[in-house]
Amino acid sequence: MNKVTVIGSINLDTNLRVKQMPRPGETVHASGHYSAAGGKGANQAVAAARSGCEVSFIGGVGADAPGKEMLGLLKSEGINTQGIITAKKESTGQAFITVDDSGQNSITIYAGANYAFGPTEVEQNQDLIKNSDFLIAQFETPLAATIKGFEIAHEAGVKTILNPAPGMAKIPADLLKLTDIITPNETEAETITGIKVTDEKTAQMAASKLHDQGVKTVIITIGANGAFYDYQNESELVPAFKVNAVDTTAAGDTFIGAMTSILTTDLSNLKDAVLFANKASSLTVQKYGAQPSIPYAKDIKVGK
Repeated sequence: MNKVTVIGSINLDTNLRVKQMPRPGETVHASGHYSAAGGKGANQAVAAARSGCEVSFIGGVGADAPGKEMLGLLKSEGINTQGIITAKKESTGQAFITVDDSGQNSITIYAGANYAFGPTEVEQNQDLIKNSDFLIAQFETPLAATIKGFEIAHEAGVKTILNPAPGMAKIPADLLKLTDIITPNETEAETITGIKVTDEKTAQMAASKLHDQGVKTVIITIGANGAFYDYQNESELVPAFKVNAVDTTAAGDTFIGAMTSILTTDLSNLKDAVLFANKASSLTVQKYGAQPSIPYAKDIKVGK
């Protein structure tokens, strides 16, 4: 069983279902509305836990009803929440998600308590990181906190996984040098490298640019086309499983959590881990919502 620590965001998601995305100035009627637990960090932690990892979390919630609810849900997944602070002057983060009939989504985030912690809180929980096999982080929480966490992990020989989402054109060089695995989707890869990723060839070009910035292992998810990995002298586009997608929210987060659950720290089974993650994501996109759609290990079956 892999031990994983996540430094990340915790949000209450408000979901709206529409026929098509509204244009600027347009009003549309929603056919459905519901709330659910979310946040890229929390989604990835839940995905890892449901896939069989022992998971700890470093982050922040507000001293409000959503914060209590989100903490309770994480605990119910068996996730260690000792690294989560309760910020008295901030509300719990929120995400407002609109999903159209094709399954595509548009997301607006209010960070709130996700920015109420920093390097000090990470350092206070360094034992969680040092006792892990992998440390995962994204860009929905303070960069300084992530860099401190990656420094601790690097010194302890813990593998670091950076999910550069939301996309950032200029990632700090000191963070990239501490990153063992970077996992952008095709849009984020283009934002970082300037290369539009549509297939294996363009993914390889983007991966080369990321290698030049100091990251040894690159995994680019390309939606329905699958996931491309480039590590040492091996690279391949692992095809996605063909399914009818109804909501792509949390597909990338599920990919990362599921992959980490079976990945060895020497990355010797990277292709198998990517294939397993593709399968997990294919299950997620067939259901609505972020965390409600994340599958369990028993449901992720990859045929030979």
